[in-house]
Amino acid sequence: MAKAKNGPMAHADMRSNIVMRRVADLRPYGRNARTHSKQQVAQIAASIRRFGFTNPVLVWGDGEIIAGHGRVGAAKQLGLLEVPTLALDYLSAAERRAYVLADNKLALNAGWDQELLADELQALIDIEFEIGDLGFSQAEIDQVLDQAAQSSVVPPNANSAIAETDDAVPAVLPQPVTRMGDVWQLGRHRLICADARHPQSYVRLLGEERVGLVFTDPPYNVPIDGHVTGLGTVKHREFAFASGELSEAQFTGFLSDSLGAMVKCCRDGAIAYVCMDWRHMRELLAAGYAVFSELKNVCVWNKTNGGMGAFYRSKHEMVFVWKVGTAPHTNNFGLGDTGRYRTNVWDYAGISSITATRQAELEMHPTVKPVALVGCRGLMIVG
Repeated sequence: MAKAKNGPMAHADMRSNIVMRRVADLRPYGRNARTHSKQQVAQIAASIRRFGFTNPVLVWGDGEIIAGHGRVGAAKQLGLLEVPTLALDYLSAAERRAYVLADNKLALNAGWDQELLADELQALIDIEFEIGDLGFSQAEIDQVLDQAAQSSVVPPNANSAIAETDDAVPAVLPQPVTRMGDVWQLGRHRLICADARHPQSYVRLLGEERVGLVFTDPPYNVPIDGHVTGLGTVKHREFAFASGELSEAQFTGFLSDSLGAMVKCCRDGAIAYVCMDWRHMRELLAAGYAVFSELKNVCVWNKTNGGMGAFYRSKHEMVFVWKVGTAPHTNNFGLGDTGRYRTNVWDYAGISSITATRQAELEMHPTVKPVALVGCRGLMIVG
């Protein structure tokens, strides 16, 4: 312990040793094995901008950087002239060389409590904190939240791996009643009973807010009985509009009116997911190209079971992905990042799948979409 008198333990109170130094006077360690990508330096800069320069740069001698190369790079990016530094001149040349490696490696050896991490991330999302400043990529955040959601769900039986918890319908009043124009506050969500073709419907719902993502499931202009619910015991009345009675031109106009009204309340660069039966993709393409700026992709919802059909039984629905305006859109797919592998084929159970809640779901709506299919945060869902 004698060595500690002249070593690190003699420097336990280092606050008085923090010195502001000019960024231009700091030199990188020539044999620093740790690399910093442009993306990571930008993340560090965002953190400094939000939280301040909370971690001093560790230096040796006349300004050689021992730890903090990324922070110095971020400081240059932010245009900072000075940064806080802490001199570790008590280190020998060998100790300095070793600590350059230890400082980087020891941090990497830490792990995460995935459940607590997911809870903390979700809490920050709920209060609308800008979590992009935390250093996590959007792909990493989504992956943590997805894994937490999956781990909290127990398969309903040994023969099914389809989680039903998210799709459970909560208890409601025996005879819920709503009128046109009613706006319901559901926690942090809002729901309006209104005509999707009228711009005023969205003004009443959103006020001055602008939408970044839309998921809409318009009527398919296909008769409900026979084509959708088949010949079973559950019967639905036809939709108020576009339930097989419209001509091609009329249905194109119906879609143009409703999608056009949605576009007006979207911010530049927003993305819209529009579901459509294969029978009427022609009308949707015509309407979509008229109101959106670009068709980004066409996704396919691959259901677990086939539904109604004569020549072939329908086992899929199409989801057209459109872009609003010309500003860069948010891309949180992170393909290849953190092992993420996303495609435009989505595998989710359909209403024809045998589940414990199937009857209740079918009675509620003829073309039920599972929660996981539309479970994005911050979207506007139009049905």
